[in-house]
Amino acid sequence: MKLGMSINYVGDFHSSVEKVIEYENAGLDIVWVAEAYSIDAVSQVGFLAAKTKKIEIGTGILNVYSRTAAAIAQTAAGCDYVSNGRFILGLGASGPQVIEGFHGVPYEKPMKRISEYIDITRMALKREPLIYSGKTVQIPLPEGTGTGLGKPLKLINHPVRNEIPIWWASLMPLSVKETARSADGWLPVFFVPDEFQKVWGDDLKAGTALRNQDLGKLSIAASATVAIGEEYVNEGADRVLDRQRPTTALYWGGMGARDKNFYNTIAQKYGYEEEAIEIQDLYLDGQKDAAAAAVPGDFLQRANLVGPASYVKERLGAWKEAGVNVLNITPVGPDPVATMGTLRQLIEDA
Repeated sequence: MKLGMSINYVGDFHSSVEKVIEYENAGLDIVWVAEAYSIDAVSQVGFLAAKTKKIEIGTGILNVYSRTAAAIAQTAAGCDYVSNGRFILGLGASGPQVIEGFHGVPYEKPMKRISEYIDITRMALKREPLIYSGKTVQIPLPEGTGTGLGKPLKLINHPVRNEIPIWWASLMPLSVKETARSADGWLPVFFVPDEFQKVWGDDLKAGTALRNQDLGKLSIAASATVAIGEEYVNEGADRVLDRQRPTTALYWGGMGARDKNFYNTIAQKYGYEEEAIEIQDLYLDGQKDAAAAAVPGDFLQRANLVGPASYVKERLGAWKEAGVNVLNITPVGPDPVATMGTLRQLIEDA
């Protein structure tokens, strides 16, 4: 199991980079760079590539509406080039508020668009001429559109790798099914190892049945706050887990419209129907603190790794059993680097 970490897209980037270097020296495997509607992720990937030596650097995620499919392929080849083969292309659809509100692009056919972007990226990395007729992408432009001068082209440069890992941040059934069919890795959110099957199990199974064996087994990344020690029991654990309440309430309650919030749907599929509705009502009414207080404590406990070493080691078994091979962590404690080292040892022992 690899250990990963995300850079906060609203934090102090240069300070975060110094922390990444420290974590890399301590054995961190992957750093993910988010984008949302903040500073673009690609420039940060390039900077991280120059400042680090061996850590993998992934986008977590690039949306597929603000760039053409060929531009995504160029970006993948370029980031892999400057990092000497350490890049992971993380793709996602974002949501209509960002895509239509910030980028001014219709939020249409998200699942199909990502699937076609994956196809085109793989074609480009193999330096095949880009000829593609899809539902969302047509390359070159078909006859009767544009100037009529477009012709199939292939990437000029020879990429460092002709196959770069492509991860998909999917949530909804059709997208999760397609992720299991075509992506190298899956980036879910609010992952509870004991319960994720009732949210996504059928879709993962259906997609896996259609998967090309050449892709190998689908990798799964999951995120967790990590605090290890005897002091993290009862109230001590609550103090750490309570830090997740505002963000969880934001996603369950405020990400998207009342009738179109993917994260709220996931919460309900986990069995928190009443809580999810209450949190959304409170959040959209402006009662953010009350919404945070309504987040179920047992969800926070099962979705994170907070407690004595014996407890964390036991819980790691559930994450391994779920097929998680990348654990994206937020280490908590007086010495977060030491926390990461303790976790790595527990993973090896579990």
